[in-house]
Amino acid sequence: MKKIFTKGAAVLLASFMVLGGLTACGGKDPGAESETTSAAGAETTKTGEAASTFTYAIAGDPGANVNVITTSDRFGLMTLKMIYSPLYMYNADGINYFLAKSIEASDDNLTYTVHLRDDVKWSDGEKFTADDVVFTFEAMENEKNVGWAYSQLVFPEGAVKVEKVDDYTVTFTMPFVNAAAEELFSQIFIMPKHKYENVTDFENNDVNTKPVGTGPYVMSEYSAGSYVKFTKNESYFLGAPSIDNIVFRIIENENTAMTAIQSGEVDAWIGTPAQVEQMDLEANNLKVIPYQEGRIGYMMMNAKRVTDENLRKAILYALDKKAIADAVFLDPANYDLPWGFMPPNSEYFTEDVEKYEQNLDKAKELLAASGNKSPELTLAYSATDSIQATTAILVQEQLQKAGIKVTLSGVDSTALSQQMKKEDNSYDLYFGGYIMGIDPDTFASLFETGATSNYMHYDYPEINELFSQGRKETDKAKRKEIYTRLQQKIQDTACFYPLYSNKRLLVVSNRISGIDEAKLVPVYTFEDTSKLQIK
Repeated sequence: MKKIFTKGAAVLLASFMVLGGLTACGGKDPGAESETTSAAGAETTKTGEAASTFTYAIAGDPGANVNVITTSDRFGLMTLKMIYSPLYMYNADGINYFLAKSIEASDDNLTYTVHLRDDVKWSDGEKFTADDVVFTFEAMENEKNVGWAYSQLVFPEGAVKVEKVDDYTVTFTMPFVNAAAEELFSQIFIMPKHKYENVTDFENNDVNTKPVGTGPYVMSEYSAGSYVKFTKNESYFLGAPSIDNIVFRIIENENTAMTAIQSGEVDAWIGTPAQVEQMDLEANNLKVIPYQEGRIGYMMMNAKRVTDENLRKAILYALDKKAIADAVFLDPANYDLPWGFMPPNSEYFTEDVEKYEQNLDKAKELLAASGNKSPELTLAYSATDSIQATTAILVQEQLQKAGIKVTLSGVDSTALSQQMKKEDNSYDLYFGGYIMGIDPDTFASLFETGATSNYMHYDYPEINELFSQGRKETDKAKRKEIYTRLQQKIQDTACFYPLYSNKRLLVVSNRISGIDEAKLVPVYTFEDTSKLQIK
């Protein structure tokens, strides 16, 4: 990786990484029974169970109640992907089928027929059928269940109608023609009706702690704050996995995780460019694989607290996003600069928006126009995220130059997520990051009035109407026009400031192979862990 930062910058970034540190989570890794290491970790020999265990260090605890309906955080979804299967995955390379064999649209583009595999069994031996699919989607569409995909299946015009044709055929009927329909049915994991049909609270129940799935692995152990262990599902319909055990080792402290990957205690970890620069990869038998998730890291303003549009625009004109991205990611090869809500690798991405390129004179003029000559704002960020910590300090410094005082508040990420959902939270600014779908309609939940992830808490009818037009329009050129106007309108509100679209850096032991076959994908890291192998 190219080194372009100075010694001073390296020290500065290293200090930032310490800011959010928590003590490492306890508990012995259940896969690390025996190993011997030589030459500072250059060669690690594992024996016993450790020899057939892949250990992945993750930065958060997925919790004891991971479930298909309400779980939407990264580590919870990674856990779901191990245990369950979707009908298909819809990624940049198109549709990759799992429980489904094919999907076809009717001539009027309202009904989609999905043909299911007939050779799939749940991990308890029961057969998977269309009943499980209908049950899952109907549970997701039940408003009282607060399903994460509710807004992509239920519209003002009505809900998607899901019907069983026979044991291995299901139809989805849209309430209107929707260009994003095929993507909307993807990535929803199917749960077993025979286990959940009597459950009334999907988020909290005993079934969640003893999951029965169709995925490549079965969850065998969970230790809160320490690890999640999976054992291979011998009856996995795509073939039994090569690796016997996979362990998600929970290590929230980034420095502890970096030590663990270099010592061979764990086999994989997601690092930052600054961390990777500090590591001797060759000596520690490691490699780094960068990949793009289409993720946007952004700053939000709570429109209920920062109500004046001139003040919001003054804040944005005071910022220099490239300077922030360079400090955080070191090399332009590690990031792209977004200007609207669509990631730069999207065909709908446009630069024809107000970019709010740094202009301190304009920022001061707008600040004067707002009538608030010396505003004091509070910026919240995740205390365990070194990238957010770095970004927060740089935002504070840049806004100070325009006469805007910012108090930083490092907060537990889970607690912050809960606070952001409330209109009356105590923060003016906060960071977020999202990985949505391929189609721009999947971003609606971030911006529509009252949508589940509209943490800016604003209400713009024009934004709602443009999303409605975009999802109903099937002509690609006309859709691009609509989503260009939508990106322009969202930027004009000055509540949403896209900072960077960064690549994810997978640091992985050379003893792990099959990564290309497992496929690196957004959110889950691997599309199918059954394809991973240990050399």
